[in-house]
Parts: sequence; structure tokens; C-alpha cells
Amino acid sequence: MSASFASALSAARDAAASQHYPQGTLYVVATPIGNLADITLRALHVLQLADTIACEDTRHTQSLLRAYGIDKSGAQLLAVHQHNEAEAAGMVVDRLRQGQRVAYVSDAGTPGVSDPGARLAAAVAAAGLRCLPLPGASSVTTALCVAGAVGHGPDAGGFLFAGFLPTRGAERAAAIQRLGDEPRCVVLLEAPHRIEELARALAVLGDRPVTLARELTKQFEEISTHPAQDLSAWLEGNPQRARGEFVVLLHPLPPAAAQDDAPGRRVLQLLLPELPLKTAVRIAADITGSARNALYPLALQMKREFSDGDAGEDGDEADAGDGPGR
Repeated sequence: MSASFASALSAARDAAASQHYPQGTLYVVATPIGNLADITLRALHVLQLADTIACEDTRHTQSLLRAYGIDKSGAQLLAVHQHNEAEAAGMVVDRLRQGQRVAYVSDAGTPGVSDPGARLAAAVAAAGLRCLPLPGASSVTTALCVAGAVGHGPDAGGFLFAGFLPTRGAERAAAIQRLGDEPRCVVLLEAPHRIEELARALAVLGDRPVTLARELTKQFEEISTHPAQDLSAWLEGNPQRARGEFVVLLHPLPPAAAQDDAPGRRVLQLLLPELPLKTAVRIAADITGSARNALYPLALQMKREFSDGDAGEDGDEADAGDGPGR
């Protein structure tokens, strides 16, 4: 057992032990995404207190617990992963009904965000039992807070989390085409063995800025922003750059330069009163040769002008935010 976190365990007891931790409750616990010091005091206390720790990988979690100096027997660890989540959820519910405190952790980060855990939480809620979140590390927010992905205009605030895109080429290309029309920042996740393929697929977005964040919070953390069309060249520049888990952020679309796109504006003026917004943008791009990424925010602005703020009457405004990972 490690003594490195002895003072942290003591601090966790001092800071969190006086709070109420009801029995028969599932505690969904965020764990570090790389740097062990990113654990919270409340997470340390609950991991010590839990009767059972449900986890994505029992061996990985046992190593994590030992790094913190937390001793749990093998019988106290219960595997709950994507291949057995439905069946294992029933076992968790049984233990909760016996009055146990069950903590659930994924291999890294916040459970249920592109990791197992969502079905488990749903099963617990369906059984009429309590599910209590313990917030902490997340690769999504870690990357977002330093990417400088600034939105432009009223429709570019916030972000869209799309997670992992389809692995098949045609399905991935279709998803990227849809996301290319999304005015907000888009957050993707990717594994190291597929990052080069994703970079090649994203090249169709041209000069749209894309941030690649890899090995977040670890020793070889790297965060770099490039035009989409240059991502492959950057990855090929150093073999080390394709290693590690990736968060990929498509920056918000730039503001439309209406004065510089008079042909596109004229075509959109003719099409928008007759067609859904996305269809009008696609046809206008085909006619004028302009990029859809440039025409889309212009079409949104024109649609609002045409309807005097009532663009949602025919459903187009709701269509504007559609896409994977909604």
C-alpha cells in the first residue's frame, strides 16, 4: 500500500466525514484522467466508505485504490462494463436493497460520458433507489477550458458533445458533413489507433480551426490547434503525436462575411422562403461554389430577418441544432 496519499486520506476524512452518506445509495464517482492528484477529497472518502466498488475494470481500479492507500478485497469489487452492464446493474440494485453503499467508477474521468455508467444509473433510478454524483475530472471540460474555442453570434454559444464518431468510412463522412454545418464548438473523442484516419476525414472542413488535446494531465500532455486541412501533416510530423487518448474540438464557425458573399446571399434570398434551412444552404452551395460552413450562419441570420424572430414556426430553428450526440 502506498503512503504517498496518506495526508490526502486524512484530509478527506477531516473535510468530508461529517457529511451524510446514506446507505442503499449508488455513488457515481469521477476519477482522474491521468494525474492521480486530481482526485477529490470527497471521492477519496466515499471510496474508503463504500461496501462495494463497481468498476469498469477490477484490476485497473484495484491499482488505483492501492495508489491512494485504500484497501479493498476482491469480493468488494464488482465488474460493470459495456459488455455486462445490464446484467451487472441487477447485482448492484440487489446490493443497494441490502443497504450497501455502492461506488461506481469508470477507468478514468466521469462515468456515463462515453463510458459505461448511464445504464447503471438508469437501472438504479428505475428501482426507486438513489443515485448520488461526485463530480470531478472530465477530459471534455479539461480540453474545452484551454482551447479558446470562442463562438460568434447568438447561435454559436455553448458546445455540442458528439463523442466517438462511427468507425465505418461512409458513416463517419456523413457525420462529419453534418457536424460541419454545426455553428457551435463540437467535441469529439478518439482513440490513438484511429486519430490519423479521423484527421484525414476532417480535412473536408478546410480552414476551420481544430484543437487536438492528447494525454491530458499526463507528463506528455499536448494541446495544439490547426486548420482542419493541416491536421494530418501535423500528426505525421512526429510519430509521438499520434499516441494517447484524444479530445478533438471543432471550433465554432466563423461569422459570415455577408458583404463578401453577394452571390450566396442572393441565392439564399430566393431559396429560404421556400425550403428548409439546411436544404437551402446545400443548394446554394452547389449553385455558387461557396462553402456550406460559410453559408450556414448567413442563412440563419437571414432566416431570422425574414421571419422577424419567428423562425421556429416551421421547425427550421430547431433543425439548426440537430446532429449526432445531441
